[in-house]
Amino acid sequence: MTKRHRVAAATAVAALVIAGAHLIGASAAYADDPKPSVPPGTEPSAAAPVPIDSKSPGLKIPQGGTLAPVKVLDIAEVVEDLGGEQRRQETNQNVMMALQSEVLFPENSAVFNAQAAARIQAIAQEINTQKATRIRVFGFTDDQGSYEHGQELSKQRADAVQAELAKTVTNPGVTYDVRGYSEDYPIADNGTEEGRKKNRRVEITFPRGATGAAG
Repeated sequence: MTKRHRVAAATAVAALVIAGAHLIGASAAYADDPKPSVPPGTEPSAAAPVPIDSKSPGLKIPQGGTLAPVKVLDIAEVVEDLGGEQRRQETNQNVMMALQSEVLFPENSAVFNAQAAARIQAIAQEINTQKATRIRVFGFTDDQGSYEHGQELSKQRADAVQAELAKTVTNPGVTYDVRGYSEDYPIADNGTEEGRKKNRRVEITFPRGATGAAG
């Protein structure tokens, strides 16, 4: 290889390294989709299962039978207080706290009532205990009124909750994902007032730490 050819080859390799560095940086910095394809908080968090060979002699499959598609099942524990005002859902990786809007805000408002701050501060203390650094705060409404108004109100309420959390959460490097989803992703029937009350909520989700759930 001549000196000229060596220089050209070195230049090409350097260009590939630089391009690769740009690609790595681009993949590390990303923005969440504005509207995920699955309801918030329902993404599977369990690890992928061990591959299974359907032809393994150790499997006793009836003649003509086949293995069903592999699924990852995330075990969730749900605890709801008697009035349904607060609901706690835990998986192997995340904790989600859902507060009905009525216990935080007056009707059609994003201004806290007298009891709201104490409820949110208690959640913030658990976030500190879990040493969580990624916190999602999602607001939801029922299907009454326009979608646009619900989107604005749910985002304002999520913003208010995030601002209150930030007063107490002291973990370094904390990031927040704050969104308003209006009437999307209901958890109950909007055809009844009881169902609509459950759908009007703010959800706070954060990863479980090595210390486990707070008592």
